Amino acid sequence: MLKINKQDALDYHSQSPAGKIEVVPTKPVSTQLDLALAYSPGVAEPCLAIANNKDDVYKYTAKGNLVAVISNGTAVLGLGNIGPEASKPVMEGKGVLFKKFAGIDCFDIEIDATDPDEFIRIVKALEPTFGGINLEDIKAPECFRIETALREQMNIPLMHDDQHGTAIITSAALLNALEVVGKKIDEIKLVVSGAGAAAVSCLRLYLALGLKLENVVVFDKDGVINGKRTDLAPLQMQFATKRSVSTVAEAMQGADVFLGLSAANVLPAELLLTMADNPIVFALANPNPEIAYELAMSTRPDIIMATGRSDHPNQVNNVLGFPYIFRGALDVRATEINEEMKLAAVKALAELAKEPVPDMVNRAYGDNTLAFGRTYLIPKPLDPRLITAVSPAVARAAMESGVARIQITDWTAYEDELRGRLGVNQKLMNRITSAARSNPKRVVFPEADTYKILKAATILHDEGIAKPILLGPLDRIQTIADANNLDLTGCKIINILDEDKQRNEYAEMLFRKRQRRGLTLYESQRLLRERNYYGSMMLETGAADAVITGLTKDYSKSIVPSLQVIGVEDGVKRVASMYIIQHKKGPFFFADTTVNIDPTAEEMVDIIGLTAQAVRFFDTEPRVAVISYSNFGSNPGTLPDKARRATELAKARYPDLILDGEMQANTALNPQLLREQYPFSVLAEKGGANTLIFPNVISGNIAYKVLQEIGGAEVIGPVLMGMRKPVHILQLGASVREIVNMAAIAVVDAQQATGV
Repeated sequence: MLKINKQDALDYHSQSPAGKIEVVPTKPVSTQLDLALAYSPGVAEPCLAIANNKDDVYKYTAKGNLVAVISNGTAVLGLGNIGPEASKPVMEGKGVLFKKFAGIDCFDIEIDATDPDEFIRIVKALEPTFGGINLEDIKAPECFRIETALREQMNIPLMHDDQHGTAIITSAALLNALEVVGKKIDEIKLVVSGAGAAAVSCLRLYLALGLKLENVVVFDKDGVINGKRTDLAPLQMQFATKRSVSTVAEAMQGADVFLGLSAANVLPAELLLTMADNPIVFALANPNPEIAYELAMSTRPDIIMATGRSDHPNQVNNVLGFPYIFRGALDVRATEINEEMKLAAVKALAELAKEPVPDMVNRAYGDNTLAFGRTYLIPKPLDPRLITAVSPAVARAAMESGVARIQITDWTAYEDELRGRLGVNQKLMNRITSAARSNPKRVVFPEADTYKILKAATILHDEGIAKPILLGPLDRIQTIADANNLDLTGCKIINILDEDKQRNEYAEMLFRKRQRRGLTLYESQRLLRERNYYGSMMLETGAADAVITGLTKDYSKSIVPSLQVIGVEDGVKRVASMYIIQHKKGPFFFADTTVNIDPTAEEMVDIIGLTAQAVRFFDTEPRVAVISYSNFGSNPGTLPDKARRATELAKARYPDLILDGEMQANTALNPQLLREQYPFSVLAEKGGANTLIFPNVISGNIAYKVLQEIGGAEVIGPVLMGMRKPVHILQLGASVREIVNMAAIAVVDAQQATGV
């Protein structure tokens, strides 16, 4: 009879510890014991624990990461009251976005209940199941009553996204639009078309940001909202104007902002001409706005416009808000989503739009010119920084306003965990980048007349990671920068062809260094007209602290100038290269992947030593496996023999290194397989390898590229090992993100080289 240990049962069902936010791991159900722990009889233990303390439901179930998306189908998109069944595709789609953008699990629930009291009763009864409630597509004015009642009765975060999501996104866009045109929110005149749930929520949030009620005029399909109206809910009537206006045309005279949350084509173009200078128009009716984008822009060239459409700039898309707001609320186990949390989201979105746009966002939207301004007021929905900008802001606001039941103390770790929920493990690079910011160094980029280098340089400067030095023709560099809306302020630009005196001095130095290796003075002078040689000489003479090159030339051509000018570190016979594989399971290190084509066993020992040293540079204890197609002598052959010989020699040279081989890659990375089949290996007791030494470039190069393309891993490198000073050679065609990462590594390398 199978015996179940109480603690084993509790551990099996345990989620993340209270106060520590992390990805909930998938539980195994592959043995009889697993099944007994997952269900009967083991499941009784967490049941009893929760019965004794209801808060333990967050400890032993997935409630804390589970949101219900609930609708009765009475106001679906722009389709109206089409019923709960017809609303289901929207609710399912919303669930996909929760999971994709914030790692939140969802159930969609479509309720056949139009009576508010019945709807409230049903949703309230679901509270034991869910960590949060997202109300969706419920018509006004019932939605106001429903949300108010449920917020009062429930102790979990709840939000009607049609109201508050739109309000939060448009508030961020409004703040930034006003900044662009130099206007103050407490002085502007606002005209609103529409008085539904979204419009009311937008106005309430605008008032919290400083808008004056007396400067607001609201219209619905029946006309202006004023004190004479008797057909509206109290929440709508609070915006009744006291001004003697009865038409939209009258209200638009001198208006600064128009907010449309109504119907297509209700705003005549001629009314734009009566607005104030630099008018702001948010025409958000979907799928067609209150005025067509092209018509509005041609009517008033000074207009700033936002719509709900993805084919125009400044798309107001609620996905910028709800996944990250709920993420932050869940992570501190907030009892509600209050005004402070909404305002925190507004400010986080507004500030994020002012930061340099990542290259991956540029590529996703096919636009390298994205930068804060008239056509970029709010971040794009595919910006990966949203989760680390909005969720911490919301969580912090929940804590400060007293509605959080658990506290986050390590915000850097929290941001790492947020990325981990999306399968991105950046802890290692976060540490490197943070260290680089503590003392940024001068990094030379010889290939500065390329968009990617210039984009990376702006990021490095703006984020305080490095001090870029750009080599190339000034006019070409400036042309590329202007075409892509890049601000190179703070980046030093050198056209080496204009630096005759310095170039000749460098040529003399290179000649003296290489004159007994066949290099003439004439040849030295010719070589110094090449930017890779000039950049290397800057590093050699102390005019720079690191060199990053290789974007436009293959590796073998890019590395030669540095080898000739800088040379290898004392005691090092050969350089080697290593890639860092950032995966959700953690960082892994692959060597040699680019330099040594087919090293001997003795040369592999040198590579092992360099790699172990480099891994320690990244604050990681190397656990090294020498890779082959054989496991500990299981297959004969030249390659396994070489790997075995290298392992033996390396163990003798580095007796304190955690090292074993030769073995297959899956064996090295699978601790359970190691323990079961090869318990004698030192890697079995250490949890498997994190550092793989490949027997030749072919195998190493193939391995990292496969992982990069189809393995869901981010690859950083190659990290050049063994140079006397910090030089790193990029992959041909590396991304902007890869360039920034390599520069950060070079800065920290330079810090350690100089001891500063």
